[in-house]
Amino acid sequence: MDADPLLPESESLPGVVDYLNRPAFRSSSGRWSSALFIIGVEITERFAYYGVSSNLIMYLTGPLRQSTAGAAAAINAWSGFASLLPLLGAFVADSWLGRYRTILIASFLYLVALVMLTLSSTLPFLRPPNCTEIESPNCSVSLFQLLFFYFSLYLVAIAQSGHKPCVQAFGADQFDQNDPDEKASRSSFFNWWYFGMCGGNVFTVSILNYIQDNVGWGLGFGIPCVVMFCALLIFLSGTKTYRFYPIQKESPFARVGKSILELIRGPHKKNLLVKEVQSDDSFHEQEITNSNNINEAKQILKLFPIWSTLLIYAVVFSQWSTFFIKQASTLDRRIGPTFQVPPASLTSFIDISVVCFIPIYDKILIPFFRKITKKPSGISMLQRIGIGMGISLLSMIIAALVEMKRLSVVREYDLVDRVDLPVPMSLWWIVPQFFLVGTADVFTMVGLQEFFYDQVPDQLRSLGLALYLSIFGIGSFISSFLVELIDSYSSKNGYSWFADNLNRGHLDYFYWVLAVLSGFALVLYCWFASGYVYKKKESGVMIG
Repeated sequence: MDADPLLPESESLPGVVDYLNRPAFRSSSGRWSSALFIIGVEITERFAYYGVSSNLIMYLTGPLRQSTAGAAAAINAWSGFASLLPLLGAFVADSWLGRYRTILIASFLYLVALVMLTLSSTLPFLRPPNCTEIESPNCSVSLFQLLFFYFSLYLVAIAQSGHKPCVQAFGADQFDQNDPDEKASRSSFFNWWYFGMCGGNVFTVSILNYIQDNVGWGLGFGIPCVVMFCALLIFLSGTKTYRFYPIQKESPFARVGKSILELIRGPHKKNLLVKEVQSDDSFHEQEITNSNNINEAKQILKLFPIWSTLLIYAVVFSQWSTFFIKQASTLDRRIGPTFQVPPASLTSFIDISVVCFIPIYDKILIPFFRKITKKPSGISMLQRIGIGMGISLLSMIIAALVEMKRLSVVREYDLVDRVDLPVPMSLWWIVPQFFLVGTADVFTMVGLQEFFYDQVPDQLRSLGLALYLSIFGIGSFISSFLVELIDSYSSKNGYSWFADNLNRGHLDYFYWVLAVLSGFALVLYCWFASGYVYKKKESGVMIG
């Protein structure tokens, strides 16, 4: 017997189709059955991405023989590029291709980039020469090798530009915002999305960093390539269950762009025209449309004060993949008589803290906050982001104090110029700053994802997540600029704060600067957030 079409579970969803462009039904599409495929894609894609990026500082200062400051600046520039390009990927997805096709194309491009990166560290004519004496004339890295490596690396960033803003938006699209149960599930989706991504990285990235440092970079880059192929297979496996939203005829970017220009020009010309044609019904309909478009433009513009105050948070976020790792590389990282922890593997403590804290947040803190605030979400998205910013500030203070302690131990044991010897200071000293970065992410990173997805017009959800990513792109560029500026200035007065020999540097000074900037940004954020008015929830047609 056929299911009753009037039952809620069998109803067709307005404006939603399946993979064959047929009306999609609630009972047979979307929700967690589809979202789990997409979370699986994110776990594998992030493993591939962090398999390249998490240990990049060691590859640049090792086989490619770059200076610490130069390598940090190069990584910040690449990270900034990788985080800003999703704005272009979101534009392509929301205007022409849709999220599903954009993800597919980006995945194929990802595979090409990772194959090239693997070849750059395995083929003799592409691989940097392997020798211990840097002064040897045969140890220089050729321009062709350098260009091929960076072309492959930036191709990874280009591929991510289509993948990153669309996968998460496509996952959230699987929940109907007009259904109370599915709307609640969508809010949990952002938490468990981040949980799955970090949980998958706890062991995999640690193992991969060990392979890169102790077995070889060819295998270390080749494994992410295989994992990315698995991500593509997982994504294709869920195709029949996904909900798709048809692309609108008029580009939402063009529509919002026109509305922003109209806001800049002012309403005086429009008002004169309205007086002349007040009786024209078609013009009245056009006025309603124009009003809706202008409201969409205002929704986008009012996000930017919040966006701008998060830039310093992004600067702090960029430190764990550069200076935190170099800082860790100087410590005694032995566990047992023979095993030595790769410095980049300490970043797994970020993932461990996320994995530990998200269930606590979702199952304990949220119910507790609900009793106090009487809100279904417990705390608002902006409150959640602000708490994370405060924890991020604390992480910089802890990092500065630990570095001060490290430098005092270096002087105490007369190890200033003995870079070949580890500082007699356990790796556990540096773990708290990694752990605090992960705890801050649970609040700020997940809060930003939900905030920028939720507060943009429905047709621009990919743009919303691209705007969230652009915070970290601009933040990386600011970090790179600060490093270059401080390195240039401090070098004139002796040793750079970021000297290749960190025992003669002063990372603690840099961390204190970031702590002060974080405090200022937090105060400014609280001021903007206190006056922010959330978007009213309405039914809408999205793009998939």
